[in-house]
Amino acid sequence: MPGKLFIFSAPSGSGKTTIVQHLLKQDFKLKFSVSATSRTKRTHEIDGKDYHFMSAEEFKAKIDNDEFLEWEEVYEGCFYGTLKSEVEKIREEGDNVIFDVDVVGGTNIKKFYKEDALAIFIQPPSIKELENRLRNRNTDSQEVIAKRVEKFKFELAFSDQFDKVIVNDKLEDAFAEAEVTLINFLNQ
Repeated sequence: MPGKLFIFSAPSGSGKTTIVQHLLKQDFKLKFSVSATSRTKRTHEIDGKDYHFMSAEEFKAKIDNDEFLEWEEVYEGCFYGTLKSEVEKIREEGDNVIFDVDVVGGTNIKKFYKEDALAIFIQPPSIKELENRLRNRNTDSQEVIAKRVEKFKFELAFSDQFDKVIVNDKLEDAFAEAEVTLINFLNQ
């Protein structure tokens, strides 16, 4: 029986990646969907583990051949996307697939897989808390934080297209709610 799909989407600073990493350590037979990109590989990255690296021309050819579930040109000539073949390989092995994607990508994957996929939106408790989390990371300028907050407002408008919204006020509670959500979906 093919595996199920768990799509996690959220604004930057919501805790989505932390929750996904937590779930990967639990016993849900989860495998992470490795994205494809046309950006240059960094020295510490491994092709097929961090990303599937390819040229922009190869990426565009795969777009033309309808090989992506979702894709985006983040900036000119730099593409990111989810290969259908990557997801199907995991599912055919009987494992479940977990995604850490933006809201547009998440809704596109959900539309493609319908009832085999559960789309989960991770939301911070408030815009103020999101700003605090982004500031406490000490990785972004005030300008970048302001842009991320504006993007959050855009992304929040997509939350009603997701099957489940988890408000990440306390991380341990969000972990527990995510685990229960996965268990319930796997038992359907």
